[in-house]
Amino acid sequence: MSAYARYLRKFADLDAQVVGISPDSIYCHMAWQEKSIGWQEYPLASDYWPHGATAQKYGIQRLGEPLPGINDRAIFIVDKKGAIAYTRVYELGQEPDYDEIVTELGKLK
Repeated sequence: MSAYARYLRKFADLDAQVVGISPDSIYCHMAWQEKSIGWQEYPLASDYWPHGATAQKYGIQRLGEPLPGINDRAIFIVDKKGAIAYTRVYELGQEPDYDEIVTELGKLK
């Protein structure tokens, strides 16, 4: 997730905003940043209550093994009208292709 920081300027130049979201609580996000990944330069939203409701609506909440209750790793690009313009789901631990994301954002211009 901290790799997004290297691309924030490119995303901003394309009039895009990065927001991370997980079913963890805000307190968990704070502890995770403080103890593990470092403070992020973009917001981390909590989908804690009702647990995973947003992830369920986007079809990315894991219900079975492995690790039920967490979200699949996914990228959603939402255009200015609120429509999903791009989506991609990744294997757990797989790093997104950030240049691909930049390309997709460029298509919205």
